[in-house]
Amino acid sequence: MRFEGTKDYITTEDLRLAVNAAITLERPLLIKGEPGTGKTVLAEEASKALDVPLISWHIKSTTKAQQGLYEYDAITRLRDSQLGDERVKDVRHYIKQGKLWEAFTQDLRPVLLIDEIDKADIEFPNDLLQELDRMEFYVYETDETIRARHRPIVMITSNNEKELPDAFLRRCFFHYIAFPDEDVMTEIIKVHFPDLKGRLVSEALRVFYEVRDVPGLKKKPSTSELLDWLKLLLAEDIDAKTLRERDPRKLIPPLHGALLKNEQDVQLFERLAFLARREA
Repeated sequence: MRFEGTKDYITTEDLRLAVNAAITLERPLLIKGEPGTGKTVLAEEASKALDVPLISWHIKSTTKAQQGLYEYDAITRLRDSQLGDERVKDVRHYIKQGKLWEAFTQDLRPVLLIDEIDKADIEFPNDLLQELDRMEFYVYETDETIRARHRPIVMITSNNEKELPDAFLRRCFFHYIAFPDEDVMTEIIKVHFPDLKGRLVSEALRVFYEVRDVPGLKKKPSTSELLDWLKLLLAEDIDAKTLRERDPRKLIPPLHGALLKNEQDVQLFERLAFLARREA
């Protein structure tokens, strides 16, 4: 079982090596990188390439590790017992299986995505250490142990919002998705816009990387934002000549709302345009 990428997802050699190393070692693959660099999509494309199921567990600030195993609905069982419901005799009716349980019972070795693990409480990763190591957990209500039929390919994404515990990091294979250079980005654009003219692509990339290189930018535009911007350029029929415009009054790119996502960055470009006009 090896991951070689897909026609819809451009990967680097380092990324393919990281995925295959995690598969070989049977350890979780911890993926970090700027938002919008395709961390979540990697798990989706890996499941397609390997032709295995994908189980996605999207983490929120309120998510608890126990929810990934199972949840016991004692309140509903109590209510049903008061109403004389016969189902109360079987506690299994009140147990909701979590994403790990679902992954453990698959007939094929699945890809298990734990998305944005750093959103949860700091203890969340530690609370999953034993289950991810042993690939089993105990259900107290039914007195049974759930074991993985096939060890899932675990992919964990993080945006570095919180530091992850050392004990958890020790059990993972780590990979940082570096931001694509212009050559890789050109290949990504070809996948999404196969008919896009070369001049427009080169000018759009020039403007895009110039925006990213502006000192003091609070949020640099990502790959997904570049693709949104290109879609808008095509919809509004903006050509390469317009993007080459060097008028100081037009330093902010056209349709910049796809690239600049907060007022501080827009104001930064406005100040730069003001200074450019003064110098002119």
